[in-house]
Amino acid sequence: MSVPEMPPPSRVDGSGESLGDLVSELTSDLSKLMRQELELAKAELRQEATKAGKATGMLAAAGFAGYMTTVLISLALVFALGAVMPLGWAALIVAALWGIAGGILYSTGRAKLRTVNPKPERTVETLKEDAEWAKHPTR
Repeated sequence: MSVPEMPPPSRVDGSGESLGDLVSELTSDLSKLMRQELELAKAELRQEATKAGKATGMLAAAGFAGYMTTVLISLALVFALGAVMPLGWAALIVAALWGIAGGILYSTGRAKLRTVNPKPERTVETLKEDAEWAKHPTR
């Protein structure tokens, strides 16, 4: 008994479109979907950037208000000390206090900056793992 020979796979499905046409349509649809997803992501990023810009403006205004408060309190301190000593010495004392505060903030910030690692260690590691997997996907 001989095994009946199977006809070669048809290049045309039931709708009359060839496999190449279907693959082309699928590729086109995927490309269109990716473009639409990219446009959606851009729109979302623009919206979030606008919100972030407004929040940054508010923080900048708050920083300026804090700066002005600091200046005015410093002037008030100078004049308060000026009630018991010459204004020149009072201003020098307030300036020295600000110099000490600035030095402490500088050294603390510098020490914290030294602990910063600009290399994203976990991301580099996962990228290495992905590259290894791409080289040998069966492992």
